[in-house]
Amino acid sequence: MDRHIKIIATLGPGTETYEAVKELVESGAKIFRLNFSHGGREFFAKMVDIIRRLEKETGLTLTILQDLSGPKIRTCDVGLPPFEVSKGGEVLLGTSDKFEKVEEPFICLDIPEMYEGVKEGDPVALGDGVIRFKVIKIEEEHLIRLEATNSGLCPPRKGITFPGMTTPLAPLTEKDKADLAIGMQLGVDVVAMSFVQKPEDICNLRAEMIQYGRRVPIIAKLERIAALERLKEILEEADGIMVARGDLGLELDLAELPVAQKRIINACNNAGKPVIVATQMLLSMVNSPMATRAETTDVANAILDGADCVMLSEETAIGRYPGETVRFMRKISYEIEAYMFEPGRLEIDRGGERDNPSTFLAYAAAMLAGKTNAKAIVCHSTSGATTRLLSSCRPKQSIYALSSDHTVRHFTNLSWGVIPAEPLVVIDDHQERAEVFVRQSPVFEEGDIVIVTAGQPEKGKSVTQTNVVKLYEKLSKEAS
Repeated sequence: MDRHIKIIATLGPGTETYEAVKELVESGAKIFRLNFSHGGREFFAKMVDIIRRLEKETGLTLTILQDLSGPKIRTCDVGLPPFEVSKGGEVLLGTSDKFEKVEEPFICLDIPEMYEGVKEGDPVALGDGVIRFKVIKIEEEHLIRLEATNSGLCPPRKGITFPGMTTPLAPLTEKDKADLAIGMQLGVDVVAMSFVQKPEDICNLRAEMIQYGRRVPIIAKLERIAALERLKEILEEADGIMVARGDLGLELDLAELPVAQKRIINACNNAGKPVIVATQMLLSMVNSPMATRAETTDVANAILDGADCVMLSEETAIGRYPGETVRFMRKISYEIEAYMFEPGRLEIDRGGERDNPSTFLAYAAAMLAGKTNAKAIVCHSTSGATTRLLSSCRPKQSIYALSSDHTVRHFTNLSWGVIPAEPLVVIDDHQERAEVFVRQSPVFEEGDIVIVTAGQPEKGKSVTQTNVVKLYEKLSKEAS
């Protein structure tokens, strides 16, 4: 039985060969993240070629996710060695032109816009939150005094964040635009946008895509409190969401992060849009063949929360055990999904507001599949919208998503329980396409019950919403 949760593996120096990527596919990864914060065009082109080759060899739909860097806010190097700061100690944060005027410990941040709106009492986090400060005085323009709230080392060229503050820097940088051009030319399937703060950010990225003649689905990475405050609007504009817990964990009090994760996932489930949970899922497996108990529970709870995808970053990009990590994540999913589908455990009640025909029919199809103990659901969905609604109902059965659109198939691959497939386009009737797929597929045996959903276009129309749900039994070739 196919696992319903989708595993995303980030490719990097540890997985840059055909053999390494093949092992990831065989271990259960179907989506591959190209992190454009690291690596160049040559590396990404090589990875795309390997993935497309494996896609042809295996017959599987393998999705390529381009992850744009976004604005990297880092401290600069003014020639000072790393220095220790103790809890309660004070340091100055300022632009490089202030450095020669001060004799106290100094952190350089040469982005003047970042000082706008900073006020006393605001938090500041350095180096992935290893050291945290609060602003105790605005000394002058582009120079502020900080007090450390814990102890640690302050090296140069570290990431720095101002939790809770709306960042004045646009999330789509010039580097991102250049990287997007590379991604469009290489034929990536999905693009993830970093540091999204408002729905207009998604619109700007989509407008940038237009010049390349492609409309690629966009995943909004939620890493800012400002984004959480406008989640509903961002969700309406984006095609999917990533809970990017690294930077989001710097913005929020860490104790607030689990609840934020649950709320984001629930909103995505109700909207029928895929949601990815990312960052430090099995981090100890970068250097160890075994995960910790806490990590194992974390992955399990993300699946129970309703995540469509769980993502590996360093674990597969630079880790020593990439294949083992994917296999272990898949093993966790086996156990959790078996638990989810225990009798009486999971009541199908997803799919958001059931006030339109497509949503109601998706819900009805999932219910019918459960009541009849059907082998699978086969959905012919030109746009993939009905497939995603079916997925959000969380049926026990796999959902075979038929679409003749390459982009749609590769995006539905991100949805829980969905197996993308290409229908026979020589048949115009969508319902007939789905039934022919069942008859021809070796997955289904004689006597198997399959729930079929499709849109039957009216005469003179080529597109319609899903308006048919049918219980279909595969008969022997003689009988059919």
